[in-house]
Amino acid sequence: MTRPSHVDDFCARNLPPREWWPEFRFDRPELQFSERMNCAYELLDKWVAQGHGDRPCLIGSEVRWTYVELLAQANRIANVLTQDLGLVPGNRVLLRGANSPMLAACWLGVVKAGGVAVGSMPLLRAKELTQIVNKAEISHVLCDERLADEVRNAQPQCPTLRRVVFFHSDAADGLEARAAAKSPQFANVDTAADEVCMMAFTSGTTGTPKGAVQFHRDVMAACWCWPRHHLQATRDDLFIGSPPLAFTFGLGGLLLFPLSIGASSVLLEKATPDVLPAAIEKYKGTVCFTSPTAYRAMSAAVKNHDISSLRKCVSAGEALPAATRKLWKDASGIEMIDGIGSTEMLHIFISHTDTDARSGATGKVVPGYTAAILDDDLKPLPAGKIGRLAIKGPTGCRYLGDDRQQQYVQGGWNLTGDAYLVDEDGWFVYQARTDDMIVSGGYNIAGPEVESVLLAHPAVAECGVIGAPDEERGQVVKAYIVLRPGFTGNDEMCKTLQDYVKQTIAPYKYPRKIEFRESLPRTETGKLQRFRLRAEASSGGQA
Repeated sequence: MTRPSHVDDFCARNLPPREWWPEFRFDRPELQFSERMNCAYELLDKWVAQGHGDRPCLIGSEVRWTYVELLAQANRIANVLTQDLGLVPGNRVLLRGANSPMLAACWLGVVKAGGVAVGSMPLLRAKELTQIVNKAEISHVLCDERLADEVRNAQPQCPTLRRVVFFHSDAADGLEARAAAKSPQFANVDTAADEVCMMAFTSGTTGTPKGAVQFHRDVMAACWCWPRHHLQATRDDLFIGSPPLAFTFGLGGLLLFPLSIGASSVLLEKATPDVLPAAIEKYKGTVCFTSPTAYRAMSAAVKNHDISSLRKCVSAGEALPAATRKLWKDASGIEMIDGIGSTEMLHIFISHTDTDARSGATGKVVPGYTAAILDDDLKPLPAGKIGRLAIKGPTGCRYLGDDRQQQYVQGGWNLTGDAYLVDEDGWFVYQARTDDMIVSGGYNIAGPEVESVLLAHPAVAECGVIGAPDEERGQVVKAYIVLRPGFTGNDEMCKTLQDYVKQTIAPYKYPRKIEFRESLPRTETGKLQRFRLRAEASSGGQA
């Protein structure tokens, strides 16, 4: 590692041992990075320095910022962080808010100041926020004032959390008022390319959050691989879509990728399938990022809107059914660009293009990456055989202080937890998840986490939670529940338990299906056999 800039060396001390790292590959000219790099310069300052500051950059419900205006706001926020809030390079900053230009400016301001930006989903509750804050020893929070309650509820359980400042606020000590008093100039911290600049949390199969850390060079590597070779957008494109900036799919697709080429992006607080077609029409969006579930839902609505500006549609976050691909193309005339990425890898590493697509397949390996299908002994399998998807490239998994690093990285490979096969022509075809993660409507939901919430309810004796097949969402959360004596498994109880989950953890994790049972399948040692529940849900039979 080159000379560090981080005064707070927490991230460096909590990276996995080097022997646990995957093999990184930088064998393309565009991946030859200098030792010193602050990715905020590459994404933002560079365009102003080159004379392109008047180009449109970010559009929100009430603002339209050029590159020079975004730069000024990000610089002011960096000054607030360093001058008012005591941030030093290496401190972790939790960011909370729906997609907006202000949230994007916060992300860039943190990175400019040498901090580590930690995204969080707006729907997370205090319990989940507490886990993230304590795991990453977060010191600062920049939060939309409308999401203040859960942060305040979490704060007493978070000893490292020193400062919380709210934006989208009229308060005298709110971020906007603080920023307005600061200079629009800021000297970016001279960070090393291999220092941590962001952290994305993923629940994993246990429900205990895992922090996937990324370096400055990882951010730029993600920008120079899939977007350049598969998306092939231009500086005149206007990006639009639904994934939150807290998801790496959304961070890349709606902020990093457009800024990396000097393009512009619409950041919508609400971009549900019933809203997105009208937004595409209103803003004349040209590149759309959303999930297969959303494309399917939008297919019937696009006939009522002028989406003729749209030229590229990207699908990721869950497997794309062939029927959904056809439905969207019939409705819009556009061939979707499908892809698979992961939080650990930052973004997409296998993908289609819009001119070379094969229905039912995810795509081919993105230039800069290598992929293989491996058996349980990490030996490559021949074409047509189902095995574990394994990836190497310029990005890779580094969990923050977590032994689960050794599960994701083996033999230098990143093992994504997906079962795939590759055909004779090099197309990768998705089969299933290899773990207990439920992927529903683009959200990753850990079954054991939902189980732990249900088991805390006084009516529940036992439960097992799995992903049940669903035509619209890919999967839905289904809970098999054994009630305690004196409780009745009826519609009223079903709603009671669903509401209880919604109030305890993020509402999207609640079980959409509940089946009451006398008993659950277990091993002789008492271990729940979720695979039998999954098999039953897939076949409609008895576990």
